Amino acid sequence: MWSRFRSLSIALLLGISAAINAQPLTVQIVDHQGNPFQGAVVELQHPDIVRTTELPQAAMDQINKQFAPYLLAIEQGTPVVFPNSDSIKHHVFSFSAAKRFQLKLYKDRRPEPLVFDKPGVVALGCNIHDWMVGYIYVAQSKLYLQSDQQGYAQFDVPPRDYQLRVWHPRFKESDAQRLTSTSSNTNKIIFSLNKPLHPILDDQADEFDSY
Repeated sequence: MWSRFRSLSIALLLGISAAINAQPLTVQIVDHQGNPFQGAVVELQHPDIVRTTELPQAAMDQINKQFAPYLLAIEQGTPVVFPNSDSIKHHVFSFSAAKRFQLKLYKDRRPEPLVFDKPGVVALGCNIHDWMVGYIYVAQSKLYLQSDQQGYAQFDVPPRDYQLRVWHPRFKESDAQRLTSTSSNTNKIIFSLNKPLHPILDDQADEFDSY
């Protein structure tokens, strides 16, 4: 009993100490021409980061024959539900290594949540509407954000040497797989893309548009 109380006390003290010692860390994402990039996932990784024990449920909806949001960022272990707000059927699937699954044709029911327990990128598609593409970024760290309109992601974190990962579907492979080391005394990082972005795909309906 005493050892358990002692462990809890130490964990609480460490948590309070980390909160007190937290300092701002700003990451800005800019494209290869120096323009701010919105919507990129920015993740800070470090071995001492403790994962969240109770994660809230996230949602990847289908609205107007599109995944909503286009890119959903979650922490590893998060349950995700796939509602269908359209009046037609969808058949959602993924062949990604981080999560292989399929949710067969459904319209008026909500499938049970799926737990995304492996880190990585999960690409989504629909077997009926082949122009539908969406992504779920499963972060192994709880320290992740998506860049705002000015390309910023702002953290309050203990001063450490973090590994920085930045990802978006429009990044070329060399940028998407890049890891950047941070210094414990750094308070701002500019992550500049080395390659041009992939183009934005146009939505294209087909003969199954009304299904």
